[in-house]
Amino acid sequence: MSESHVSGLAPYASRPERSRGRRHAEPEAAGESAFQRDRDRVIHSTGFRRLAYKTQVFLNHEGDLFRTRMTHSLEVAQLARRLARALRLHEDLCETIALAHDLGHTPFGHTGQHALDDCVRGVAPDSVGFEHNAQSLRVVDHLEECGLAFDGLNLSFETREGILKHCSHRHALALVAQEPGGVAERFLRRTQPSLEAQLCNLADELAYNAHDIDDGMRAGLLSYEALRELPLFERFHREVLAQHPTAQGKRLLGAVIDRMLSQQVDDLIAQSTARIAAHCPQDCDDIAQAPALIACGDEGAAAVLQLKAHLRQHLYQHPRVAAANDVVRQVVRELFEAYLHAPAQMPTSHAVRLPVWAAVTDYIAGMTDRYALREHERLIGGQLARQLPSQLLSF
Repeated sequence: MSESHVSGLAPYASRPERSRGRRHAEPEAAGESAFQRDRDRVIHSTGFRRLAYKTQVFLNHEGDLFRTRMTHSLEVAQLARRLARALRLHEDLCETIALAHDLGHTPFGHTGQHALDDCVRGVAPDSVGFEHNAQSLRVVDHLEECGLAFDGLNLSFETREGILKHCSHRHALALVAQEPGGVAERFLRRTQPSLEAQLCNLADELAYNAHDIDDGMRAGLLSYEALRELPLFERFHREVLAQHPTAQGKRLLGAVIDRMLSQQVDDLIAQSTARIAAHCPQDCDDIAQAPALIACGDEGAAAVLQLKAHLRQHLYQHPRVAAANDVVRQVVRELFEAYLHAPAQMPTSHAVRLPVWAAVTDYIAGMTDRYALREHERLIGGQLARQLPSQLLSF
């Protein structure tokens, strides 16, 4: 971290020298802060590499140019650093949280997540089910195998707190039972995480709204004219054409998305700066007791909600997406059942663990899209897995 950045940090920004530490004590690395060390461990982890072949919205087979969980995480990290610098927060911590926030995501995007949750609740109704944020924490705390003296990546408290950005009350109770006073405690006390964690949560939302428009248009599932019915989109459509009357196609769309995202970023910076000034936090303890201070303005938040509703109706619930989702739900369900009844089909590291349903959950959650499809074909047979890529490529 550069000295200029350190000296420019706000007093309420997270600082590695004030970190609440790691789950397992380690000597500090010379010339590298705790947050930089966390970032390095995330980037070199197995879970991070797998994100390159995990669905964002469109399955990995659909084309080389669609976003994956990895490209999404990189876009969130870029946006988070930009916001952190403007708000004088810790850039390295923001980048690390952004890179790690989706490590627990299943194959096949949110559909895979919901299918796996249904499977878990079906065999273990008293369990907390499956939540991808909690699974991301589980990946960095337990499932990664890089240390000689501990499981997981042994990241700092501040990074882990940012990774666990959402958590049900029931899941929080379970996590606090395992780690009293740990990163899930705030969900029970109703306190706020660091501003860096709050920032990454909003950066995630802004990034996926913008790139889902781009991918949805590329796939032919979104209509440009329908997007123009959104006041925010129409505003920048008119602005771009006023300055570049001949713009069209990908150039026009790209310019509109870029300006729309820039306006949302500027709004978030202005509103967050005003909120911080109004509450005058002096340190991280003050941040915990304050309301959420990283936020868009009321008009900006309403525009985001309107955009999300449009994407949900016209993209995420598109009939062709829904048809593909029916297939991947079946893939996840049949894989779960196959491993549950024959644990030896999993690698030994998973097959010997108890309870079996938890080992199966971890194994499937860690799969890439293409590996899940290959495993389904190996264990179940038939044409289902082979038909899915060609079906999606016809979109």
